[in-house]
Amino acid sequence: MKQIHSASLITAIKTPYDDQGDIDLATYDRLVAKQIAAGVDGIIVGGTTGEGHLLSWEEHLMLIAHSVHQYGKELIIIGNTGSNNTREAIKATENGFAMGMDAALQINPYYGRTSSRGVIEHFRKVLDIGPAFIYNVPGRTGQDLTPDIIVPISTHENFIGVKECAGNERIGYYEEKGIACWSGNDDESFAGRHQFGSHGVISVTSNLVPTLMRKLMDEQDSNLNASMQGLMNWLFCEPNPIAINTSLMMTGAVSPNFRLPYKALTIEQREQGLALMEAIGAEHLVGEELNVLDDNDICYTP
Repeated sequence: MKQIHSASLITAIKTPYDDQGDIDLATYDRLVAKQIAAGVDGIIVGGTTGEGHLLSWEEHLMLIAHSVHQYGKELIIIGNTGSNNTREAIKATENGFAMGMDAALQINPYYGRTSSRGVIEHFRKVLDIGPAFIYNVPGRTGQDLTPDIIVPISTHENFIGVKECAGNERIGYYEEKGIACWSGNDDESFAGRHQFGSHGVISVTSNLVPTLMRKLMDEQDSNLNASMQGLMNWLFCEPNPIAINTSLMMTGAVSPNFRLPYKALTIEQREQGLALMEAIGAEHLVGEELNVLDDNDICYTP
């Protein structure tokens, strides 16, 4: 638990695909190697950015097992084993820990939703299995995990902390109470870390510029933070992970293959992103090239 609490930069790693729509493990390994080289502390496997919701549980758990086997000595491996179905979350979490993951990422039940009491009981069931981050992202779940939910479960021995997307004021409130928080909003993560006392960030942007995100967490460099705001905002111009997928295809880090229902950013959006990435500097980007892509080069599979 102490090692996990010391992790200030955790990447929600992308899951790449081949032109048949299957997981491309060779490319995945290259992406993870870039994260290790940049000094990232851990990875979320099969999170929102890693499209866990588009993976079968067999694929999802295979990717967790592969990550543990390949990188368990170099990175903290966090498996996204949450679900809106408590029974499913329990089974996936048990399997993830059996495969050796260090911690789970647990989201509150979404779409069908439940009462605050039901959410608390859901989390207690999965926390009983092993260490877990609680993920609060109201924009996706339709329900804010407010302090009346988080504070009661924070006393559980397996509670690590919160990936919090409700802003830095909330993060500061929790941190003052001794509840560990990681920012879930890249554009707010610098202030979250250096002004509001967050433990760090669970980042999308670090897929593309891990060395710069490492620097943002380690140094009070407000000029760097300001220079990255345009890129960070562009990476969320459509629902994540559309833009991060597109950007990594533009840099040649991954093949231009999408699983539906995701589609690439438009050519106009890609041109905006190209200018932003050029301004950041190719030397900071994951990938060996930089181009706008042709629509005909992009493959879509179910």
